[in-house]
This record gives sequence, C-alpha cells and structure tokens, in this order.
Amino acid sequence: MACLLSILMPHPAAATSAGVALPSLAPVIKATSPAVVNIATRGTLTERVAGNPLREDPYFRRFFNVPEGGVVRRRQFQSAGSGVIVDAKKGYIVTNRHVIENASEITVTLLDNRHFQATVVGSDEGTDIAVLRAVEPHLTEMPLGDSSHLEVGDWVVAIGNPFGLKHTVTAGIVSALGRTGIHPHGYEDFIQTDASINPGNSGGALVNLNGELIGINSAILSKDGGNIGIGFAIPVNMVKAVMEQLITYGEVKRGLVGIKLRDVTPEAAESLQLVNARGVEISEVAPGSAADHAGIKVGEVVVSMNGVPLESAAQLRNGLALLRVGQSVEMRLLRNGVERSVTLTINPPSSLSRP
Repeated sequence: MACLLSILMPHPAAATSAGVALPSLAPVIKATSPAVVNIATRGTLTERVAGNPLREDPYFRRFFNVPEGGVVRRRQFQSAGSGVIVDAKKGYIVTNRHVIENASEITVTLLDNRHFQATVVGSDEGTDIAVLRAVEPHLTEMPLGDSSHLEVGDWVVAIGNPFGLKHTVTAGIVSALGRTGIHPHGYEDFIQTDASINPGNSGGALVNLNGELIGINSAILSKDGGNIGIGFAIPVNMVKAVMEQLITYGEVKRGLVGIKLRDVTPEAAESLQLVNARGVEISEVAPGSAADHAGIKVGEVVVSMNGVPLESAAQLRNGLALLRVGQSVEMRLLRNGVERSVTLTINPPSSLSRP
C-alpha cells in the first residue's frame, strides 16, 4: 500500500513508519501557507426596499409626488474571504472581486496572526479578479505556475479560510478544465476540482505539488452553499494577464475585434464541410472593426489563435478579452476547405464604426 501511495502522491515524505517513507503534502503546505491570507471587509450597502404597497401604485406615486424605486436603505455589512500574496516586496495580493466589493475597510491577517490594512489597486468584474496592496515587512509570496500545463487528474491543494476556519487545507484532483456556464456574463475558463471549497475559500489558492499557484478559488456548485465536491478556480494564466493590467492601469483595458462568435455544432460542421466540429464560426462582422479591416468574413471558422487550437467560442472570447488595446493577434481561418492566416490589431472601443 505504501508503494502505491508513493506512486500516486510522489512528493517528499515528512514521516516514516517502520523505515518506509510515507507520502505527505506537508512540505507543500508549509511552503505555501504563509502566502495565503484571510481578508475581512467592512462597508455600507445602499439598497432599495419595498415599502407600503400603495407606494408601488403609479397613480398613488403621481398624486402624492412619491419618487419611484422604493425606499432607500443603507446598511452595514461584514464579510470574509481569502487572498494570495503574489509579490512580497511590493505587497500585492490577489483575491476575488466579490470578496472586496463595496468594502470601505479591508483587513488582511497572515498565518502568523499579524494583521494590517490593505487598499484596492484595481478590480475586474468580468473575471472576478482584484488586486490589493499592503506593503509590510517579512511577507511570503507564492510562485506562479502555468495553468496551461494542467491535466485532468493532477493533484491539487486548496488553501483558504472557509466558514472563518483560518488556513484550512483540502486536497483533491483537477476534475475538468475549461468549464464555462458558471457565470455566463463573465469571462470563463474555470478549473474544476473536487478539493473541498466552501464559503470563505473565495480568493484563496489552488496549488500544485510543486508549491505553485495554479488557480484562484472562486465558486462552488451547491444547492445549500456547502461543498459537494464541485469547485471552480480561475486559472493562474488568466489571473496573471488581468493582474498585470490592474497593477498598471487600475482596470482592464479591453479593446474590440468586432466579431460575433458561435460554437461549431456537428450540424454546422456538416453544412460548412468541416472534417470535425471544432473551431469557432464567425456569425457577424462589424463594419469598420479590426476584423473587418483584416478581411474576416461571416461563415469562416477560426481554428486557432496565436497558434493555439480552438475548441469553443468561449475559449476564443476569453483569449481576446485578455489582450490589450494595440496588441496584435494571429488567427487561422477555414472556409470551403481552404485555410488562411490573418493578423489583426485590437482596437480601442471608441474606434469601432457603427453600421
């Protein structure tokens, strides 16, 4: 049994039994835990609540000159989550945007119980990523891995503060990659894992066996808010791209390509005379857009972007969303069995001509 476990979890052992090395995640945990922080927030929410039913009647409001929208109420809130120190020298901490949303006060607590105030460098609603800053001595940062090398079945460790239980560690595997449909209005490319993730884990670390950050824990699939073995993390490669822009500009400056996309279904593949149902079909090209100037046509299928094969419209959408204004992108397109390559430059939003 010991031999089997050593094969499954081949990290250096932290203990022995009868002279046989026992597998343990302890070395990974000891190296990475100091970089995972607890984030406590306070703030005020302004919300509109329904009052007397008469106030909702348009004739009543008009007669008594009552403003629309219900009663305005302000309430105090407190919440907690997790974060990861990614630059000890400059004090940068990555977390989820929803962890610090509407916060007027952010307190960071380390593994050694030191606590201090942090400020928001920037946040991005589309990817649910935020960067905080707190310049303090003796911080420990976590090295960033490469999520493009992840495979289903890889061992991972989740570190965070679920339900206020400080620095809780859970382990599991990568259950799936490229998950979408979790937050349909955002940019999605989630890592799915069965490592236990619960409320309070948001913004915490998903770590590989090399002690590298490979994801920021963000969401769970659950009927009652508890873990059922289906958790989601934002891949670190997406985090890197967003973090760089947030640190530089305080926001993500997304440009426009000017295309609408749809997945290639088996039926569409047949009508387009494709060998398989892979790639992304162009369903619309905006006049005057970067795509229009590059000669991209409706009905063409994008099979790769910057040399990376495409499986879905979400994959292409995510890739384009992480490019800065002014950056160039190379696409390979297929139509009627003929493949060609085009290069286009991401335009600022204001440069798109309207039909």
